[in-house]
Amino acid sequence: MTNIVIYSKPNCPYCVKATALLEMMNINYQEMKLDVDFSREELLEVAPTARTFPQILINGNVIGGYDQLATYIETTNFNGTGFTL
Repeated sequence: MTNIVIYSKPNCPYCVKATALLEMMNINYQEMKLDVDFSREELLEVAPTARTFPQILINGNVIGGYDQLATYIETTNFNGTGFTL
């Protein structure tokens, strides 16, 4: 099973787009919220080059933000039950 984690922050339109895309595709994910579930320092431990939100991890690998998620979905072997990485 694929593990997707979205690190998001309040009032972030791309965070909303990322979660909406995954929900539309019926893909399970975990959303972590800034200052509730993690701090900026904790995010930088997970994604040291992060400068924007959201930051999305698939199976522990940082793939980037919304645009990278959309590209990943379009270009990988998605069969309805998960991703291959």
